[in-house]
Amino acid sequence: MVKSKPIYVETVIRAEMDKLWKATQEPNLHQKWDLRFSEIKYLPKEEGKPQEFLYRTNIGFGLSVEGWGKSVGSFHAEDDSRTSALHFGTDQKISIIKEGRGYWKYIPTQNNSIQFLTQYNYEPSFGRFGRMIDHVIFRPLMGWATALSFDVLKRWMETGETPASQFIRFFSHALLTVFFIFIWAYHGMIPKLVAMHPDEITMVTNVLPFTKNQGESIALIAGILEVLFAIVWMFYQNKRRLFYLQALVFPILMVGAIISDFSYLFQPFNPLTFNLALFVLSLIGLFFSKDMPTAKNCKRER
Repeated sequence: MVKSKPIYVETVIRAEMDKLWKATQEPNLHQKWDLRFSEIKYLPKEEGKPQEFLYRTNIGFGLSVEGWGKSVGSFHAEDDSRTSALHFGTDQKISIIKEGRGYWKYIPTQNNSIQFLTQYNYEPSFGRFGRMIDHVIFRPLMGWATALSFDVLKRWMETGETPASQFIRFFSHALLTVFFIFIWAYHGMIPKLVAMHPDEITMVTNVLPFTKNQGESIALIAGILEVLFAIVWMFYQNKRRLFYLQALVFPILMVGAIISDFSYLFQPFNPLTFNLALFVLSLIGLFFSKDMPTAKNCKRER
């Protein structure tokens, strides 16, 4: 059996050591920025024993995973670098994590910055099937969630923007991305490529001097382009440019549809309200996408 590769994430944060240490070691602050935990609760500490804690992670649909952890040791070096080691696990049957260990390291660098990094590994549950799911899905997801959380922490320490505000922007942006992928794919395929709705042809022939057959060809090409644009939404990294492009295109589409047939304005679902709504959502996406946290800002390999 091939041993699972540990998860490693590293970033550089411009902050005071004590401030960063507090934000990562105090449960009420830690749970604010770390996507992996919904709640962390310290248990009463017994003298001479590790600090124990309980954690809970909401996974949706009313389900959550609860587990235990131990701060098995911390070390403060003479150069002010610090290390915190953890032992964690859960007994819940639904958790793919059985038990693991890891550490956080805080290394002072130049310009009053701190190299903040983590490495951790764990034993998956469910035997060979669990190891396969962990390797293909869960471990990459955990690495991504750790890296995104580190970038949220970095921005919190450096700019003061709260983790809650950052996560609202991030997930609203993700939701809008999925929404526009669906919009472009649906309106390219169903009314143009699959059904070839008469109104799609009429909007072309009323504005441009084309025959019906030519209008069908234009509608067909438009449908293909819309599906291709949905694919661009899936894979193009700079979503901000796409939101900006849409903010320019939707008013043009709205005016063009109205010019083709003014009676469209009196239909229950018309190009004025539809395109206006998409224009506003594009502006919202443009606002949310500015300087957004991302896992790509963190180093994932040693």
